[in-house]
Amino acid sequence: MTSDIIFKYFPDLTANQKQQFEQLPELYSHWNAQINVISRKDIDLLPERHVLHSLGIAKVIQFLPNERVLDVGTGGGFPGIPLAILFPETQFFLVDSIGKKIKVVTEVAKAIGLKNLKAEHIRAEQVPGKFDFVVSRAVTQLKDFYPWVKDTVYKESTNKLTNGILYLKGGDLEQEIAESKLSVQQFDLSDYFSEEFFETKKVIYVKAGR
Repeated sequence: MTSDIIFKYFPDLTANQKQQFEQLPELYSHWNAQINVISRKDIDLLPERHVLHSLGIAKVIQFLPNERVLDVGTGGGFPGIPLAILFPETQFFLVDSIGKKIKVVTEVAKAIGLKNLKAEHIRAEQVPGKFDFVVSRAVTQLKDFYPWVKDTVYKESTNKLTNGILYLKGGDLEQEIAESKLSVQQFDLSDYFSEEFFETKKVIYVKAGR
């Protein structure tokens, strides 16, 4: 699959951004053969199921220059790498508890020339510093995830969307949300993307301090 599906939904990319997105399938095919960070059946569908899925967050929020975004449990770099391409003036910090996955992230970011991304082999609850937003993709249940990251978010906001957590999840989330006892806002990715894959996919937003 080509990256045309990305350009369909994000038509205003610069030539450099387009080139960076176009490089991802080959780079991930190369690294995935050595270090398995994406399921074998998904690697051919990378632009839709990983890159565009990650960019669903960008349909909910526009990150601002110099904002700091933490990607927890990034795996092979999702959603952090696609978001870092789309928002080149925003600073991204990608973390994962598995070191070999961070190696893939680092090598892919270096290959496409990302200057606004750092990656580190560290657990979420050990991350130093504060961030405007935390992003993640279905790492664990919300009730378990929130305590890891709730203290890493700045209280003061400059974005139209108040600082907080933007979590990519799929399926029926009512029980998970109820168990978390959090006040959340749900954004259906099917409102933005027409492909069948996105029918049950959502961005879950939790304001800081909630």
